[in-house]
Amino acid sequence: MNKRKLKALILMVGAIFMAFLMVNVTSQASTSRDQGVDWSKYNGNGGTFGYNTDKFVFSQAGGFYGGTNIPQTTYNSQVTSAKKAGKRVHTYLWDGIGGNMTNAKAMMAYYLPRVKTPKGSIVALDYEDGAYNSVTANTNAIIAQMAIIKDAGYTPVLYSGKAYLNAHVNVAAIVKAYGNCLWLAEYPDYLVRTKPNYNYFPSMDGVAIFQFTSMYKAGGLDGNVDLTGITKSGYTTASKKRAQANVNKAQVAKKATFKVVKYSQRGVFYPNRTLAVRYTDSDKVRQVATYYNGNRLIYNAVIIEHDYVWARYTRSNGLYGFIKLGVTNGQAFGKRAVY
Repeated sequence: MNKRKLKALILMVGAIFMAFLMVNVTSQASTSRDQGVDWSKYNGNGGTFGYNTDKFVFSQAGGFYGGTNIPQTTYNSQVTSAKKAGKRVHTYLWDGIGGNMTNAKAMMAYYLPRVKTPKGSIVALDYEDGAYNSVTANTNAIIAQMAIIKDAGYTPVLYSGKAYLNAHVNVAAIVKAYGNCLWLAEYPDYLVRTKPNYNYFPSMDGVAIFQFTSMYKAGGLDGNVDLTGITKSGYTTASKKRAQANVNKAQVAKKATFKVVKYSQRGVFYPNRTLAVRYTDSDKVRQVATYYNGNRLIYNAVIIEHDYVWARYTRSNGLYGFIKLGVTNGQAFGKRAVY
């Protein structure tokens, strides 16, 4: 074969290879880099749709603002609207808890029962304001929330800006615990943009979703691109199975924290201050009554959960109630009769 023919053959093979490569890259981009929008109450009851090619929607269920859980009344109708449009629907929450662990857990207890998107779907924490000076406290609070989200059967994601996270959170610890779980925002400008400009991509480990504009359409709309396929969570058989496995594991772990000590132990409890009473039923834990100074409670067993001692009693509906007697290494919270 002469050199001219050999050169022509090499060019032809190279062209075929490049064509195949471009088709493959385009195919991957079309399947793994889906785009979608996110909504808050400002997008109305039905939400503001972007383009027919969009695959997913995030709707805000509410958040923790100034020490209070404030739900958004548009959440339920937005979820319904997005489902009717055939979008994969996910949830996000304004996470204004700073580094307060008590508020972090209380926020999850308030909102997770109100989530209307499927098990396995994303519940994202919008953490972009109110951080404490303690990076450790902020990080621990976020990780605790993400653990609760996962145990409830949802996919935890953390939303913010790169600079804010680097200033206030140990991002490496969160990514180590939850892998590609970050949803980061970075805009090149405020012009209408229908596609991401990766020259402005907020490069860091763990990024799963890139919010590339707040002007996806004229008038304002957040545009996002899914870099890993995470927005398919809750909408595939595998992700649904993982979600249920997480719920089952969490329930088993929660039941395992209870052990009965002196099961036949009985007595009368006289609180010397106001005490809240709770009950436990599989994965549900909630307050059911309040006892005041001077009340009496007949209990029929003592339960130890971690370092706390609880007296168990039978409620009128046949379910058990539990009242905290004290800690295993400290003083009791009230007076008990001798039995």
